Amino acid sequence: MTHFAPRLPDSFEFREILYEKAAPIPGAARITINRPRHYNAYSTSTLIELAQAFGDAAMDDQIGVVVYTGAGDRAFCTGGDVKEIIGELLGRDAAGLHAFTRMTCELVRAMRALPKPIVASLNGTVAGAGAILAIASDLRVASETAKIAFLFVKVGLAGADMGACHLLPRIVGLGRAAELLMTGDFIDAREALRIGLYNRVAPPDRLAAETAALADRLARGPAAGLAATKRALQREMHMDLETALEEEARVQAELMTQPDFKEGFEAFMQKRPPRFEGAPE
Repeated sequence: MTHFAPRLPDSFEFREILYEKAAPIPGAARITINRPRHYNAYSTSTLIELAQAFGDAAMDDQIGVVVYTGAGDRAFCTGGDVKEIIGELLGRDAAGLHAFTRMTCELVRAMRALPKPIVASLNGTVAGAGAILAIASDLRVASETAKIAFLFVKVGLAGADMGACHLLPRIVGLGRAAELLMTGDFIDAREALRIGLYNRVAPPDRLAAETAALADRLARGPAAGLAATKRALQREMHMDLETALEEEARVQAELMTQPDFKEGFEAFMQKRPPRFEGAPE
């Protein structure tokens, strides 16, 4: 279980990412991998900063949704930086390599444990571990330029990396996941949309607007209800139907005691948009 650190101080400075709150979407945070000259390939510092930002977002009650993207228009994330990550790993012993792979998994844990929706805004190429960051998000809005590949077998490794073999089959099915992970081939954005890997695809000049519309809708949703939905999607992967039914009955009954349920009913009856607790004005 991921335990989130306390909120970051306002004076905290990120070097490899941008972490913005309520800009430009009220109730949303935007996390941007800020290494455009490197096609947003990450370094060890990037991974640490990403985990810190997701931890802060988890603890901030003013944040209802996180938008996750890359700087520039060429790439969302192309995996580990060849010089700063890949080259350095070749000099590590077995214990050092295991420490690194466990650290990369901790970022996925933080994303999946975040009790708020994550919308990945895929602004360009999505490759290697960058593809994992995309599928560890809850929803994916992609530019038409956002081709995607799980490249691990191309460099002599397994497609099983950072939870890929757990997450990907649950999005696209076992057969398609096997093909993507075993070939390491790129597919274009339209094919990714067709197989359900992407939720929406937009022209590059419409990506920000499409992402903002979805993020705004989620930020105005019932925070407790969305958190319960994300938690159930995660936990019920491992449950039989009877256990899942009992769990959902318990959670839904509990939410029916909360103010958002009454507000949702009153808004429906009055034919107006609901104003859920904590949603932006």
